[in-house]
Amino acid sequence: MTLFVTALALLTAGGLACLALGRRPAAAWFGLISCLAACGAAAIASVDVMLSGQISDLLLSWPVPFGSLHLGLDGLSSFFALVTAVVCALAAIYGSAYMAPLKQSKNLGATWFFFNLLVASMLTVVAARDAVLFLLAWEIMTLASFFLVMFEGERAETISAGWTYLVATHLGTAFLLALFVLLSGGEATMDFSRLHTGSPALADACFLLALVGFGTKAGFVPLHVWLPQAHPAAPSQVSAVMSGVMIKTGIYGLLRILTFLGAPPLWWGWTLVGIGAVSGIFGVLLA
Repeated sequence: MTLFVTALALLTAGGLACLALGRRPAAAWFGLISCLAACGAAAIASVDVMLSGQISDLLLSWPVPFGSLHLGLDGLSSFFALVTAVVCALAAIYGSAYMAPLKQSKNLGATWFFFNLLVASMLTVVAARDAVLFLLAWEIMTLASFFLVMFEGERAETISAGWTYLVATHLGTAFLLALFVLLSGGEATMDFSRLHTGSPALADACFLLALVGFGTKAGFVPLHVWLPQAHPAAPSQVSAVMSGVMIKTGIYGLLRILTFLGAPPLWWGWTLVGIGAVSGIFGVLLA
């Protein structure tokens, strides 16, 4: 877990350095180098877990109520972390050249800060083993991507896209908060190892909450209203990250929650198949 935590530290430190440098040319180099180094470390940590088949775990106490600083990598987490690291590294390389002509008119230091923060929050989402930590990382991911979508905030359509995205994703987060409250069963901890459902009816309710909460981020129809506006508004490398990996955190979250709900009834599967088919066909028609 040491390499993975190092990756998170590199992204945070690099982002803060970019924010401090602001419009200075060095900001872009700090952002690119820190992102590439962090993504490399996260990728190595993920591949190690996938090849060894062992679960990597880190549990520390912190003063946040109901929560703990609990990170872990298993097969599911390491797969999503690896994809996130590879896509974000490639996007950072492309973005460094894409953003270069804008260094006189835009604060690229702030842009790199939010980009690194987005990468760090996505990696934390897939590695979090505590509901409080998960929701904190989920919120940081939402806010970082919001500020990146608002890169060209002087345009009316960009402002509209940004606020639509922010409202939609926070509605989804409200459903996730209700989901984790139900799964915790009123206990004083929200560690993933303690989450459970006590009855089939409660499991059904949790499935529906997860479907809306994570489906909003994943862009399931009809929860996709923010997606066609936000993606074109964001810079190209940000749009690639949002399309390639950020909305996939919704898929990860749904898969992770299913491990807490017990044996799934048949209607859950048909519901997901139906939503997937409608989303796929409707998306092609829109395209």
